[in-house]
Amino acid sequence: MKVTVNIECTPQEARSFLGLPDVAPLNDQLVSEMQKRLTENMTALQPEELMKNWMVLGGAAQEQFRKLMMTAAGAAMGGGTQGG
Repeated sequence: MKVTVNIECTPQEARSFLGLPDVAPLNDQLVSEMQKRLTENMTALQPEELMKNWMVLGGAAQEQFRKLMMTAAGAAMGGGTQGG
């Protein structure tokens, strides 16, 4: 024997009936905080700012890579580490 029961209610009514907490205020607070942070960080997404940040990181990364290669070459030649 099969019994099917269809209940029509809103998600809020279903949560209330099942005893689940109302998370709408928490959700509203999280959304407003995310919007505030996004608005504050919009300047970092401008192309000029992105390029400026990437160029600074690029120069430092190149120097670190050069040092790594010099150290590896020195170790491969049996001379220990070489720096420049």
